[in-house]
Amino acid sequence: MAVRLLSRLVLPEIRGTVYSSSAAAPATLSDFDVQHKTPVIRKQQSIPKAQYGGRHAVSMLPGGGIGPECMSYVRDIFNYIGAPVDFEVVDIDPNVDNDDDVQYAITTIKRNGVGIKGNIETKSEAAYVTSRNVALRNELDMYAYVLNCKSYPGVSTRHKDIDIVIIRQNTEGEYAMLEHESVRGVIESMKVVTASNSERVARFAFEYAKRNGRKKVTTVHKANIMKISDGLFLETSRRLAKEYPDIEHNDMIIDNCCMQLVARPHQFDVMLMTNLYGSIVSNVVCGILGGAGLLSGRNYGDNYAVFEPGTRNTGTAIAGKNIANPIAMINASVDMLEHLGHRYHADLLRNAVNRTINVDRILTSDCGGTASSTDVVNAIKENANLIANKLHLG
Repeated sequence: MAVRLLSRLVLPEIRGTVYSSSAAAPATLSDFDVQHKTPVIRKQQSIPKAQYGGRHAVSMLPGGGIGPECMSYVRDIFNYIGAPVDFEVVDIDPNVDNDDDVQYAITTIKRNGVGIKGNIETKSEAAYVTSRNVALRNELDMYAYVLNCKSYPGVSTRHKDIDIVIIRQNTEGEYAMLEHESVRGVIESMKVVTASNSERVARFAFEYAKRNGRKKVTTVHKANIMKISDGLFLETSRRLAKEYPDIEHNDMIIDNCCMQLVARPHQFDVMLMTNLYGSIVSNVVCGILGGAGLLSGRNYGDNYAVFEPGTRNTGTAIAGKNIANPIAMINASVDMLEHLGHRYHADLLRNAVNRTINVDRILTSDCGGTASSTDVVNAIKENANLIANKLHLG
């Protein structure tokens, strides 16, 4: 059982890992192939994965606000650099009082294995209409959310050289969506923390730290108040930490954690937390590093992966004005390319983004610049072309 559990908990981020299963995956497999060619405990409905002649089909969910325009930039850039990806675009209507659109989106992700999404609004207040974003994560059992928070030297911020990884439990906690009115005027909302999900996300965090040369994992909690729920999460982290003696482990209460992030962020390395705390802390760190428009987030399960901007903000107020920062969505597409095993295109696009921000300093107004969205996209394409030419000549 322990061996089977380890195979289930193995990181999508780890490369060159020996997988403990009856059909071990070669170290040369991409993350996409690892998810679909190694057995896992959780059983999902079997749908053949869409992959043709070395190209991957990817579900694209533009979402609301600035999502559609940012997705158009991603498609433009992918076409320009020749990335071997075909997008299946799925629009979800935020106004409808049913989940038909979401269920279709889930089916396409199951078929393709990978998705990229903007923030999907849920405007209906009907109790039977679930949050689209939460439903996607829960239905696809994407239990771990990873946000790599790394400073861009070209963006002026108070703190420099930050490199923090946030790992968030992604399917339960306060996002269990279990609420009821016990008596008139008294609403009870259930926070669900399970031993199994606490263990697999904690192991995910420690394995991530081990394989990526990280030195410390900090578990963020409120176990001083929520002694049973957060207490279980904290105790699970402490127990698993004993299996990783080379990695330092400490814990911190969520309110103190937010203050410490603002005052002394360099003390953090890998941060492990439950769902709601992860949402709060992710936004705090993104704000410290320059705002909502830069960082990308990754949703991982045993079978599927979905990539998105890091803060899950819709940006409705700036939609259609050519001023939205496209970097977060482009970085999400870089993560997706890397996951699929298209390393050349991932590295090319990542280096083009870094050059645009850090060398050319072509930035939108949210990061202190004057460039439009299309200015940034055109600069990234030009830099990708320069880098590609140097690689071919050199």
